[in-house]
Amino acid sequence: MPSGEESLTLIEGSAATLNHSTGLKNMEQLVQLRWIAVVGQIVTILVARYGLNIPLPLNDLALVLIFLIGFNLIGRLRRHLTADVSNTELFVALLVDVATLTAQLYFTGGASNPFTFLYLLQVILGAVLLETWSVWAMVLITGSCFVGLSVFSEPLNMPPPYDHNFLLPYRGGLLICFGLNAALLVVFITRINRNLRARDARLSDLRERAVEEENIIRMGLLASGAAHELGTPLSTVSVILGDWRRMPMFTGNAEILEELDEIDAQIKRCKQIVSGVLLSAGDARGESATATTIRTFFDQVVDEWRVSRPVAQLTYDYQFGDDMHIVSDSVIKQMIHNVLDNALEASPGWVRLVVRRHRESLELEVTDSGAGFAPAILTELGKPYRSTKPKAGAGLGLFLVTNVARTLQGGVTARNLPEGGAKVTVTLPLEALTLPEDDRGR
Repeated sequence: MPSGEESLTLIEGSAATLNHSTGLKNMEQLVQLRWIAVVGQIVTILVARYGLNIPLPLNDLALVLIFLIGFNLIGRLRRHLTADVSNTELFVALLVDVATLTAQLYFTGGASNPFTFLYLLQVILGAVLLETWSVWAMVLITGSCFVGLSVFSEPLNMPPPYDHNFLLPYRGGLLICFGLNAALLVVFITRINRNLRARDARLSDLRERAVEEENIIRMGLLASGAAHELGTPLSTVSVILGDWRRMPMFTGNAEILEELDEIDAQIKRCKQIVSGVLLSAGDARGESATATTIRTFFDQVVDEWRVSRPVAQLTYDYQFGDDMHIVSDSVIKQMIHNVLDNALEASPGWVRLVVRRHRESLELEVTDSGAGFAPAILTELGKPYRSTKPKAGAGLGLFLVTNVARTLQGGVTARNLPEGGAKVTVTLPLEALTLPEDDRGR
């Protein structure tokens, strides 16, 4: 389990990744908007030139369109090269849009062109996509462009009858500009906001996970301290128990010897629990991991669990196939016990464990015949203290299972069965469990 600093680093790294991913999606929206702008400008130029007979500098306007198309193609190509899109890149992309719009307006009447109101579209997109300084820079730049067009531009020579009644085409263009602005804002601002909301929701989940893991880390430190304290008295009791076995007053009493064996078994189990707690907390009692195989490991885990729990029937179905060398890990053993314990609490009469291989992963399926999970538990699977059990500490079992699986790059899923009961599936990559070839003979 990661430490508090590691969790913070994870959140910061994930936040940066999410910001870049959201930036890429927003850049794609700008690319789509730019294609619409290209088509719209071509249609407008054709209608103005051949529909209204307004003389236009077609060569100059074509050069601007060619530049805009080339820039958009570069933007499409760039998406396949890297997934990182920063605020500066979005700002530059919007500046290119402002520059091409200014060039088109310069050749088509300047500030008297009703399509100057498309500057507002760029400002609004900037307000949604960019950081604060970039937004104000966009406002300043678009405002300067508008003022510049009021002073410098190529005038339009309107043909009759528009040369004496300029308001008619101006009002028509203004109406088209308004409709275009409104439609594009509705469509693209909705998409961009959806991207931003998805990013914020993911960040919220990551922060909640960091808080939960920090609480568990604190619990682990307390448990580690308690486990250290328990280690010494358990060892002392074990030594005393060995002395008792050699005492004449006990050696001749078979009933007492049987009880001593039971006490010794429980002491060994307590030591295993202490070792698991310390190992989970990043410490150890000097009991190193050992090389074993999938079949041997699970046979031992099932035997230990069956002996120490009051289960009426445990169906153990081993379907893994060819055996593999792995490293026996107390944390994984405790994780399996936790899943089985949860199933046993829901279904004391019957529990089933299936071990199988799916491609390059190990799958563990634990099935019970209980009442199943509440819908709220299924939607928040793996979060601590999500449980319908009234006892203190309930809901930590599956949380710890999920965190161990997540640490090993695996996962945990759960579902209710139509015939009743529930099934929990733990998936672990074999790469995280298998023993390297060089270490198998050691």
